[in-house]
Amino acid sequence: MRVLPVLLCLSITACASAPSHKDVVVPPEAAAVPAPAGDGSIYSAGAGMALFEDQKARRVGDLLTVVLVEKTDAEKKANTSTAKKTSDDIANPTLFGRPVSVKGTGVLGFDLGSDQSFTGGGASTQSNTLSGSVTVIVTRVLPNGNLVVRGEKQLTLNQGSEHVALEGIVRPIDIAANDSVTSDRIANAKISYAGNGAVADSNAMGWLARFFNSVLFPF
Repeated sequence: MRVLPVLLCLSITACASAPSHKDVVVPPEAAAVPAPAGDGSIYSAGAGMALFEDQKARRVGDLLTVVLVEKTDAEKKANTSTAKKTSDDIANPTLFGRPVSVKGTGVLGFDLGSDQSFTGGGASTQSNTLSGSVTVIVTRVLPNGNLVVRGEKQLTLNQGSEHVALEGIVRPIDIAANDSVTSDRIANAKISYAGNGAVADSNAMGWLARFFNSVLFPF
């Protein structure tokens, strides 16, 4: 009978000392890289060396340098002019050959007229340039061989930081021999450039000025 309390105490102690398991968050890039196949001690599928080919990105996890050559220029002009003029003349009516009047004054005849005009014009010009380079990672290989890439770069400076992010689809034929591709050859490209710090704050408009320049301001 004394064995049962001892076993009960041991089981409670074992449950209390069991380590707790925590979920591990794996980055998308690391999760996309397949584990190497252990086919054998000499040969492994997908681990061959291309002795007669350029070392270009072609598999998931490979690196690719994107040269940013973005430059956009946009210009738009619009001019509108309208005019409208209306004139109506209603003569004093007559009755039995004599004009109808009120107290001897013909006040039943009158003239109507309106003159409207509108002139409007607008012009908009915008120019953007982005240069540099960012190295991205191949996250997926499509069935037709195109590469889905994604990457970002963050620079911390004395008075702030700069952040560049890029993702899109690259054709292997557009990759140069030095394993680089220009950004204008990337399909469905999403390029973002942002910065924060003292310089970015000095270029931002204040909240009151933004209100007076928004559609909420009625005047």
